[in-house]
Amino acid sequence: MDTGLTTIPEAAIEKHRAVAQSFITRIVVLEDPARESGTALAGTNRRFVSTVSVGSVRRTREVELTRTVAAIHPDDQLLTIPQHTLLFRARRGASIALAVSDVFAEGCDLEALQARNLRAPLEGEDAAAFKKLLSASAYIAAFSLSSYLFQLIESDGEAPNDVPEPDFLFDTPQDAVKSILAGLDKTISGASDDTDLMTRARAFARVAIDGLLARKGRFDALGPFENAHIRIDVDDFTLDGFDVAPGKRSKPLVMTFKKPEEVVGNHIAKYQSVKLAKMLMAYDFQRELNPFVELGGFLFTFIGDGAPGTGKTTLIQMIAGLVNGYCGIAGYPFVYENFGVDQISSYQGKSGQNCRQFINNVLNPRVIGFGTIDDIDQVAARRSDDRASAGQQEITGVLMDAFAGAATVVRGNCAFGMFSNYPENVDDALRQRAGARWLVDGPQTRDDYIDIFVLLAGKNHKIPLGDHKLYAAQEIQRAVSEAYEQHDKPGEDGLIRVHERFMKENGAPKTLADIGTYLHMIKEAEPRFTGRAIKNVTDAIKMRAMDIELPDEWFETPETFMHKAYDDKKAMIEDLRGPFSMEMVMQEVNRYADSEFRYADKSDDAAVEKLLRDARLRERAAREMEELKKKGLW
Repeated sequence: MDTGLTTIPEAAIEKHRAVAQSFITRIVVLEDPARESGTALAGTNRRFVSTVSVGSVRRTREVELTRTVAAIHPDDQLLTIPQHTLLFRARRGASIALAVSDVFAEGCDLEALQARNLRAPLEGEDAAAFKKLLSASAYIAAFSLSSYLFQLIESDGEAPNDVPEPDFLFDTPQDAVKSILAGLDKTISGASDDTDLMTRARAFARVAIDGLLARKGRFDALGPFENAHIRIDVDDFTLDGFDVAPGKRSKPLVMTFKKPEEVVGNHIAKYQSVKLAKMLMAYDFQRELNPFVELGGFLFTFIGDGAPGTGKTTLIQMIAGLVNGYCGIAGYPFVYENFGVDQISSYQGKSGQNCRQFINNVLNPRVIGFGTIDDIDQVAARRSDDRASAGQQEITGVLMDAFAGAATVVRGNCAFGMFSNYPENVDDALRQRAGARWLVDGPQTRDDYIDIFVLLAGKNHKIPLGDHKLYAAQEIQRAVSEAYEQHDKPGEDGLIRVHERFMKENGAPKTLADIGTYLHMIKEAEPRFTGRAIKNVTDAIKMRAMDIELPDEWFETPETFMHKAYDDKKAMIEDLRGPFSMEMVMQEVNRYADSEFRYADKSDDAAVEKLLRDARLRERAAREMEELKKKGLW
C-alpha cells in the first residue's frame, strides 16, 4: 500500500451505507456460550461459570442495536442527541471500516483472488493465500471500526471496569464488523442514562482495540497496512496503521498564550524554551526524525522547579504559544496535553492507562507534540512512599518507562516538561530522567521587578516610568550570557566545598581527565549523582554546542526551512553549530550538580523540620499532661 496519506472518497464509503444500516437494524451472530456470563453472584460483579466444557458448540443471537439504544429511554419515542449520535457513529463507522478493507484488498492480491474465486473455487496455495488475506482484511475492518468509535465518541465519564471483550470473528470483513457491533450492543444494554451510554460505548471501543492488538500476531498478512495513513476529512478521522496514538480527536487548542517579552526573569529557562520551540519545528515528517536528535542537543524531557508564583505556568503558555504559532505557519498538526491529578483513577490499573494514553497522544509521530505534567510531585509518587495511592505509583512507573525505558525512541517531534514546587518529593529515578533542569526563580533584580510591575499594571494610567530602560534586562542574549556566567562557580554549599577541594588539589581543569575527577568527587559527596546524571550533563553540553540561534526568518514562511527535506535541514543546522569549550563544560556540570544538591538539601531540611516539629509537639504534650495531672483531670 502507499505509505503516503490515503484519502478515501465519499462515494467509496456511501456504497456500503445500505449494508451498514442493515447491520445496526438487525443481525444474527454466532457466539461462543463459554464466553457468556452465568448467574450473577450476589453483591459482586462476578458471575458463576459452569465447569462443564461445551466444546466448539456455538449458538446464534439476534442483535438489534437500534432497539437496544432506544430502550435507554423506553417512555420516549424520539431518540436523544447522544442516542442518535451513537447510532449514526456505529453506522458510519461500519461503512468506513468496509471501505478501508476495500482499500487493503486493492493494495494487495486479495482483490484479484476474490475475482478468481467468484469464477471458480480456488485450490491449493491460492486458496491458502486467499484465506490468509481475507482474515487480514477482516482484522483491519474490526480495527478500523473500533478506532472510529474510540476517536469520535466523546465521553467524560469514568470508564466502567466490567466491559466485556467482543467475540471476534475474522472470517470476512462483514463478519468482523458484525462481531464488533454485537459486542457494542451487549456493552450498552441496560445503560442507565445517556452519559452511561456514551461512557460504556467508548470504553468498549478501547477494550476492543486492546483485544485486537493482543491478537495481531496471529495474522501474518498485515504488513502492507502497517505504514498506511488514511484520512477521512469529513469525520476528522485518522488511521496511522495500527497506531492507537491518534485515538484522541483533535480539537482547537484553547489557551492563553504568552509571548517571550511577557516572561520576566527566568532567563535560562526562557532562552531554552524558545530554542526548544524552534527545535521541534525542524522535525521531518517523511523521515520521522529531527536533525537535532542526530546531531545532538535535542531536549526530550526537562523539569522546572521553583517557588509558587515564579512563572512555571507562564513558561508553559509561552512554549505552547510559540509552537502553536509555528505549526500554524507550517500547516503541521500540534497536540498539547497536560497530565494532572484529575486523571488519577480509583480503578486499579486505570491511572497507568490514562498516563500511557497521554504519552501516546504526545508521542504520535504524525504530529508536533508538547506534554506537561504540572505539580508532578502530587501526580507521581516516590516508590518508597507508603502513603501514596496505587494510582500514583502506576503513573511513576509509566513515566519512567516512557522517558528512558528500554523501548523509548526519541524522534524529535515532541517534548515533555515536568513542573513542581517541591522537586525533592519526586522519585529520584524519575527526576534523573529529566534531561535538563530549569530553575524557575522568577524576577530577581531591581530591573526585573520594575519590568514585571509595568507589564502587569497595564496602560490605564499617566504615571511616568522614571529612570529605567523598560525590558532591557529581558533581552535574551545578554541576560542568558550573564545567567550562564553565574555557573562558573557552584551556588550550593555542598557543591562549593567539593569545588574548592578540587581546585586546591588539581587547579583549574584543563583536560577531560580533570572533568572526570571533578565528577567523581561530586559522586562521593552526593550518591545520587549517577551515570544517568552524567548523560544529562553531556546532553546539556551538546545542547550548548548547538547553542545556535535559528534565525526567525526560517520560521516566517514554511518553504524557507520547515518544509525543506531532512538532509537540507540538517545541513543548514550544521552550518551554524560550533565546538563546546571547557567553560561550557564546567558551567553545565555546576548547573546540574547544583540542582541535585539543592534537591537533597531541601529534602533533608524538610525531614529535619518534621523531626523538630514532632519533638516540639511531644514536649508540649508532656507539659499539658503534667498540668492536667495537677488538676486531677488526667
